[in-house]
Amino acid sequence: MKTIDVFGYSFNAIKLRKLRAALTTLGVIVGIAAIVALLSITQGLQATITSELNQGLSANTLIVRPGSGSDLGGFGQGASGTGFSLYMNYTTEINALSPDIEMSVAVMSRSGYIQTEDLKQSATLYGIDFNQYAQVYPTFKAETGSIPTDPSEKQVVVGTRINQPGQNGTIFFGTGDIINIAWVNATVLPPIDESYQAVVAGVLEKVGGFGSGGPSDTGVYIPIEVAQSFFGTEQCDMIVVTLKDSDNATVTSVSKAITDHFSNQVSVTSPTAMIDMLSSVFDTLQLFLVGIAAISLLVAGIGIMNIMIVSLIERTREIGILKALGMKSRSVLSIFLAESAIIGLIGAVAGIGLGYGLAVIVAQVMSSGVFGGGGGALAITPLLTPMVFVGALAFGIGISVIFALYPAWRASKLKPVEALRYE
Repeated sequence: MKTIDVFGYSFNAIKLRKLRAALTTLGVIVGIAAIVALLSITQGLQATITSELNQGLSANTLIVRPGSGSDLGGFGQGASGTGFSLYMNYTTEINALSPDIEMSVAVMSRSGYIQTEDLKQSATLYGIDFNQYAQVYPTFKAETGSIPTDPSEKQVVVGTRINQPGQNGTIFFGTGDIINIAWVNATVLPPIDESYQAVVAGVLEKVGGFGSGGPSDTGVYIPIEVAQSFFGTEQCDMIVVTLKDSDNATVTSVSKAITDHFSNQVSVTSPTAMIDMLSSVFDTLQLFLVGIAAISLLVAGIGIMNIMIVSLIERTREIGILKALGMKSRSVLSIFLAESAIIGLIGAVAGIGLGYGLAVIVAQVMSSGVFGGGGGALAITPLLTPMVFVGALAFGIGISVIFALYPAWRASKLKPVEALRYE
């Protein structure tokens, strides 16, 4: 038989058993939909987080924090309780360590809040040198107002989620307004609230990054000299080191020079290493999720085998007649395999559509902050890549055909005389 005749005969056989074929196809649909939905959400989340990190971090920077870290290719994890502290004047020492270092910027930070007549908003308070910080991070740019080059003691810059927490158009204060900045000083007993009034010089453009050293939408930035007095310390929480390039060799050599200089009492974080590690984690997660979703496809494959065996029993006389009329064994084999391939194709296509639709719904729910994300929820866009599409299609058809091999082989081996005598 010609290939087109085989598929035509198989399709007509499926139409004669619509309900059974629909239930069999449903198993494939569920399995493929699970795989597509999980991969689309995961890849969309990975793309979103990577984009956020790229916006909030600069590739040619290193973040130096107190605490020794394991050697993870520049992605150190700080350890607490070492007793080591960074100080403002350490920037001079770091600048002298390597010709690949352009500049170092000390950053102080405290958890606090800002308050106006209509708003009390939690925030991270950063003490920085405005000019140097703007050179390191191009995203430190004002959307309204300006970044003062020579800020007075009262001038501050705020992130966009400080004056507009819900990001819904409701703005509680703008440039030129006075806000109260406060933090709880727990270095004394009993703890006391430290506060002062400041004037908003500028509101940053939306960054969207995670603020690991870089600008943050939930940050309040005050001049470093004011921060030293306000926080009552010369210690800084991190030092941002800008390199002349972002080559791995440069990152590795400078990271080693810094850790050696401070006797391995600091951790050095590389944004590029952080992104690489994130990609590796997501790749592993995707394999794990596909493995879980594939279980439902295996169940569907067993269902296909079962249905094909039942179909074989029901159509024994039909097969005997076809073989008595001269149909070859390989044609019978092809008919059964074609039926399973059609079921797999229909199930895969429907599963891909259903899976992507579910991914879009889940992404909208997650992005809306229904589960507590609020105004800071990530805007996730599911990604259905060509690889996922083709892979899901091939997986659906492949599973269907593989599990139909045994019933198809049994059908092709039926002897005409025995098949015609079958009741």
